[in-house]
Amino acid sequence: MPPLQFCANLTWLFTELPEIMEAAWPYEEDLQELKRARKKPPGRRAGARGSPGERAEFRRGLEQAMEYAQFCSAKVAKEMENIFIQNLDYAADLLSKKDMTGLIEPINTRITDPAYFLDSPHHAVAILERLGKPNLKLQMDVFHWQIMDGNLTQNILKYFPLIGHVQVAQVPVRNEPDTPGELNYSYLWDVLERQHYQGFVGCEYRPLGGTAAGLGWLRDYWTRTEAQG
Repeated sequence: MPPLQFCANLTWLFTELPEIMEAAWPYEEDLQELKRARKKPPGRRAGARGSPGERAEFRRGLEQAMEYAQFCSAKVAKEMENIFIQNLDYAADLLSKKDMTGLIEPINTRITDPAYFLDSPHHAVAILERLGKPNLKLQMDVFHWQIMDGNLTQNILKYFPLIGHVQVAQVPVRNEPDTPGELNYSYLWDVLERQHYQGFVGCEYRPLGGTAAGLGWLRDYWTRTEAQG
């Protein structure tokens, strides 16, 4: 089985370094500076708003996200029942013209954001199936999925064809994957490998100490995969 690929979410990790692999809010940075600074293709996202009166703002934001994503060689925009779906439908059609993929991400309402609209993978999948757009995918943030539903193995297997990106953190305190918590990431890596997941695994966690000092879990993963050949 091919090993998993990992990427750092620079909103959370390595904020002192210029390299960008995935960041939640890139728009404060000048696009020309990003073009000059990039070394590897970063991931990007665009927020899809679900409140009345926000359609124009959503569309402006989507166009901006696509511009940044296109020039940074990314294929991911990002996220948020009737207005939401209309926005996603619009986004999917616009993204398809640039051969780009959009992601929607369920976020837990128990810890992170009690007011968030899309809070479970089941709800997200129902929306994706209703839309039927092949270039809209599901972002699996393991932290949020575990808090809202658990049953991770079966949910991964059931929804795997729709998963476009994965993010990881320990539950409940959102630190490194190998810190004490509810999740056994060695097992979850195996689940993803057995499904032949080819995308990146985004590291969206809060380091207990320094980022580099907390990467023992990643070194352990590489050591294990090298030993397996």
